[in-house]
Amino acid sequence: MYFKPHSYQEYAIDKIIELPAVGLFMDMGMGKTVSTLTAVLELLFDYFEVSKVLVIAPLRVADTTWTDEIDKWEHLGELKVAKVLGSKEDRSKALSKQSDIYVINRENVSWLVERYKERWPFDMIVVDELSSFKSPKSKRFKDLKKVLPYIKRIVGLTGTPAPNSLLDLWPQLYLLDRGERLGKTLTSYREKYFLPDKRNQHIVYTYKLRPFADQEIHKKISDICISLSAKDYLDLPERIDNIIKVKLENDVMNQYKEFEKEKLLALKDTDITAATAGVVVGKLLQMANGQVYDDEGQVHMIHEAKLEALSEIIENVNGQPVLVFYNFKHDYDRLVSRFKKLEPRTLQNSQDIKDWNEGKVKMLLAHPASVGHGLNLQAGGNIIIWYGLTWSLELYQQANARLYRQGQKNSVIIHHLVAEGTVDEHVMKVLQTKDKGQSTLLEAVKSKS
Repeated sequence: MYFKPHSYQEYAIDKIIELPAVGLFMDMGMGKTVSTLTAVLELLFDYFEVSKVLVIAPLRVADTTWTDEIDKWEHLGELKVAKVLGSKEDRSKALSKQSDIYVINRENVSWLVERYKERWPFDMIVVDELSSFKSPKSKRFKDLKKVLPYIKRIVGLTGTPAPNSLLDLWPQLYLLDRGERLGKTLTSYREKYFLPDKRNQHIVYTYKLRPFADQEIHKKISDICISLSAKDYLDLPERIDNIIKVKLENDVMNQYKEFEKEKLLALKDTDITAATAGVVVGKLLQMANGQVYDDEGQVHMIHEAKLEALSEIIENVNGQPVLVFYNFKHDYDRLVSRFKKLEPRTLQNSQDIKDWNEGKVKMLLAHPASVGHGLNLQAGGNIIIWYGLTWSLELYQQANARLYRQGQKNSVIIHHLVAEGTVDEHVMKVLQTKDKGQSTLLEAVKSKS
């Protein structure tokens, strides 16, 4: 296919070539990958600026997206790619190949750093989904930090650079400029731009921005970070968000309320942390969906209200393909059993993606965390059903963008099954108001306890 870049893609390509470090904060579906590859092609063969490029990406993206993009666009045909994936033996074999680009999943970054150490051979790095390096405590961040002095060029790609807080920006920017703009340490960055917010005596749980700090941060990073929004540049299809309220029987609601009360009472005399409150929220979400794990991992059925609601949607779509997002393993098992006549599929490999996009899959089941980045599924359908909700705004947006993206030819309908009177309603509020992640939910749990 012939590549005729949009004006914003030309701008992004020019910036990657111009700047030794750049953060490309582009919405999903705007062509970050092809823009980056086009710039890499020029840096390799026109400017002779780099010789060996490493791409770090989520596993599924590393396995399919980068090679698929190269195969798709004719101008990228001369690029040779090696996938550094699989077993240690397979990864070592891939590294021995003469290639221009080496693609590795982020879980193996530490292995790669340990393998080469000061003999680091890659003079350019592309971090696909830079926000996955938002924790300065993670081993992958610490190890990648070690080889920064050996890197001439680095590109960070993401659509959501700060999904929870601008605190998440510091590690990502450090990888780009080694602390030049936001400081050498997270502590110094936090002290300069943030104030303590929620605390328990001397322990601070959350921080809030100082007045006008967000503007100052944006100004500091504006010379190397490009932020491009799809709504400003692309004609996207209509998006229809539909909330389907699921009413639970009185005995089920009584059981839910009793469970909620007992779990919250158990937290009343202790500090509610993200871990403890997160467990409670998880259990309540399970019950809203219809089943719950006990402490031994056994599944207990509570209701089938959401299954019935989903059955009605399936009947009404008259055979159109549907992408159904679930949250828990027991939800998946239940959906497979209930809709076995539709032969539900999951995305296990590139053939599954191909079959979906060719209309051969009537029901695609996916956990939102498994389809978060880089998958183009818009050709296969335009109906999304959230059987089980996620409190993560980042996962929610990324998952919806598998169908609601450039290239989608039909209006995208997103159904949300929301059990009335349950934590589902809090989750939906988080997603609708674009609150940042789990903090709002945890506050709701705290207020009820």
